[in-house]
Amino acid sequence: MITLDCLKDLAGIRHGFMTREGGVSEGIYATLNCGLGSDDDIESVHENRRRVLRMVGIPAATLLTAYQVHSPDVLVVDEEWGDGARPKVDALVTRRANIAIAASSADCVPILFADPEAHIVAAAHAGWRGAVGGVLQAAVKQMCALGARPERIRAGVGPCIGPASYEVGPEFPAPFLTQNPANARFFRPASRAGHFMFDLESYVAAELAAMNLAEIEVAHRDTCAEAETFFSYRRSVLLKEPDYGRHVSVIGLV
Repeated sequence: MITLDCLKDLAGIRHGFMTREGGVSEGIYATLNCGLGSDDDIESVHENRRRVLRMVGIPAATLLTAYQVHSPDVLVVDEEWGDGARPKVDALVTRRANIAIAASSADCVPILFADPEAHIVAAAHAGWRGAVGGVLQAAVKQMCALGARPERIRAGVGPCIGPASYEVGPEFPAPFLTQNPANARFFRPASRAGHFMFDLESYVAAELAAMNLAEIEVAHRDTCAEAETFFSYRRSVLLKEPDYGRHVSVIGLV
């Protein structure tokens, strides 16, 4: 489990960005696969999710993850739900104690937020569509609607695909450049003509910084490159594997 300094010393708040280590799954899912949508043995996934709760130290009955759809949609969580009733959103916000909310990822960016004074936390999932579509801003806006303030919010950017691993095609930069021509700084030429290497992690950090949050910390870990430590969708595609494991990044109030 990886923790970030900007979040780990906050009273009454627990968090953790999971690696692939410490679970019971086997094969391509070894070992801490928490993906309910994977083809892994479901009992192994449930045991892994129980282990995550113990590691993070949140006394919740279950680990809450959404059915993520690369959207800017946010849900305020007031009570737990079953695994079969996951809402289709990409960010969860709560001010209730002993509820563990999480973002699931396997190259996309997990972001954990906390306002320690208002006792409000959030977990967001940002692939490139969600990031350019505004999921980060939507999560902060919803936190503020509950009583948080941007100048008190701390944000931790977890492990994700790194700029040395994320090659994109010639059409890819267009929505980012339309949003802001300065976003060209997140692209550099790839070895293939017309292709680019995209720094999603830095783009997310810049979008967070534009909201004038209290503190932003970035893990700087590449899920695609670090095969022993992380699951990766892109790596699984390159290796022609039939499926891939998913991490969870968890935060909650105790």
